[in-house]
Amino acid sequence: MSIEVKVPQLPESVADATLVTWHKKAGDAVRREENLVDLETDKVVLEVPAPVDGVIREIVASDGAVVTSGQLLAILEPGTAAAAAAKDKASPPAAAKAAPPPKAAADSRPSPPSPALR
Repeated sequence: MSIEVKVPQLPESVADATLVTWHKKAGDAVRREENLVDLETDKVVLEVPAPVDGVIREIVASDGAVVTSGQLLAILEPGTAAAAAAKDKASPPAAAKAAPPPKAAADSRPSPPSPALR
């Protein structure tokens, strides 16, 4: 089930806002409450957070667009796999562990007696 990200209710005296910048792009994984986009009015800059963990399926409004309250900005696909992808993307990859050197094959022959025992 897709989730729609819409322009929040703007203050009463504000008719519209300008979409300043997207912080994510289509296909990016996002976490709930992560800022997706900034909207600027003549009075304030609003941050629009992700409503759920998921992946941005589609961005409907582009940078510079003039938007109004309730207008569709993007569509998210919710899911825990998406949240895990977001977490993995946010953290640096773990350093690869070096494989231990191969063990020498056990020699089934008895070792020769030490020179002192001859």
